[in-house]
Amino acid sequence: MGDETLRQVHFERTAGNTYEVRNLRGGSLTVGSGGGTDFTPVELFLAAIGVCTAIDVDTVTSRRAEPTEFRAVVSGDKLRDPEQGNRMENLVVDFTVTFPEGEDGDKAREALPRALKMSHDRLCTVSRTVELGTPVTTTLFDKPLT
Repeated sequence: MGDETLRQVHFERTAGNTYEVRNLRGGSLTVGSGGGTDFTPVELFLAAIGVCTAIDVDTVTSRRAEPTEFRAVVSGDKLRDPEQGNRMENLVVDFTVTFPEGEDGDKAREALPRALKMSHDRLCTVSRTVELGTPVTTTLFDKPLT
């Protein structure tokens, strides 16, 4: 795969169980283990699933009308499975999206279910990756861990 497909973030430890994550555009956020207000990795995972679909849906529907409300709750159960390891199950994204009355709002409401389905079925890279079960490789000093 070439540079046009590569996506990456960098992070470094700033304190015990606290990390600063940076993207190549200069953005940063702090991630922690849940002892403070910083987002945990699982919370970022849930946010990524929901916001990925939100961006797809917003792009399609806001061409027709600006939403009067656009929010979602993303949830799942964190399982500690001694046989298969820790993981998330029962992932659900519940959207609440409303549009103003009128012809443009009607067009946006009509496009909403189709946009949600397109995002789920083919557009959202995050949820598609989760559903397809893409393997993750971990390396140390450019050597695969075995």
